[in-house]
Amino acid sequence: MSAHFFGLMLGILGVWRISHLLHAENGPWNVFDHLRRRLRAGFWRSLTGCFYCVSLWVAVPFTFLLTEAWRERLLFWPALSAGAILLERVTSRAAAAPPAPYFEEEENHDVFLRKDDGEPAPSEFNGARNGRR
Repeated sequence: MSAHFFGLMLGILGVWRISHLLHAENGPWNVFDHLRRRLRAGFWRSLTGCFYCVSLWVAVPFTFLLTEAWRERLLFWPALSAGAILLERVTSRAAAAPPAPYFEEEENHDVFLRKDDGEPAPSEFNGARNGRR
């Protein structure tokens, strides 16, 4: 196996770990939780609120550490971020979708066929129902 492959695998693991720490974990002494709370609005909040965004920016220094040529850097940067995103999808537990609500209709609940006093409204439909036309 080539050194690039091992560098890519280690880089993906590193990018995922740091991105997950910045995005979803409290960290020691709740440092990252406090940091995210301070950044509730604006540009910095948008970076820490989205795992995809965090992984893209965390991948930049890893790219420069693992590669030498610009062509490699242009390929490694999105590859490291994509690998971290795939790892996040595999390891995260998605919340189950809630069941669809089910309501049973009450019998004779059709307001169009009743008067306000509860008696059936005279109509062609009611007449046909009683055998009259």
